[in-house]
Amino acid sequence: MENMHAFWKGPASVPGGARQSPINIRWKDSVYDPRLKPLRVSYDSAACLYVWNTGYLFQVEFDDSAEGSGISGGPLENHYRLKQFHFHWGAVNEWGSEHTVDDHVYPAELHLVHWNAVKYQNYTEAVMGEDGLAVVGVFLKLGAHHEALQKLVAVLPDIKHKDARAALGPFQPSCLLPACQDYWTYPGSLTTPPLSESVTWIIHKKPTEVAQDQLARVSRDHVFCTWLKKRRRW
Repeated sequence: MENMHAFWKGPASVPGGARQSPINIRWKDSVYDPRLKPLRVSYDSAACLYVWNTGYLFQVEFDDSAEGSGISGGPLENHYRLKQFHFHWGAVNEWGSEHTVDDHVYPAELHLVHWNAVKYQNYTEAVMGEDGLAVVGVFLKLGAHHEALQKLVAVLPDIKHKDARAALGPFQPSCLLPACQDYWTYPGSLTTPPLSESVTWIIHKKPTEVAQDQLARVSRDHVFCTWLKKRRRW
């Protein structure tokens, strides 16, 4: 256990289950489902509360007390409210994403975490419940400078220490999504304890571009840990 990520310490952190995430997505094994409709995304930029350092990554929190920000459609039967989003970054342009595509690893992966506001009273309940969560995953690759992401990068020096937080002001998370709406979806789990298998994953097929200096800035200002969890194969 010495070499494992800190999240894995303790008896509640033992991986297990039949549908654990992340996975290695294989194009040839994915099946087109004509019944799936486009994902409907509606986020309220005013619901953005603050960004904080969890000790392992930076996380942007949203007010989820109302229906203002969320997703529906696609593989989802209900409306899911946006709770937070965070990134898993690599220190270099080789490793960072949790999911892989045909064994290809992206330098970073964005997770927008939502909970089923029709079936559950709050996020805590939804985490452990069937169809409780929906996580939208977006791969990031090196390319053009991302103006919206720069607003997040600019505040990182203010949250260098664990539990530090900074106001972010209105922020529209949909600007981080790729223009192409094609996605993969599968039933999986949280990738951190409690590892509950309550997640409908919606992974965008096309990545979002970020600049090399933006990736380097994040890696320099923080030690964001992306840990190795055994990838399941499709």
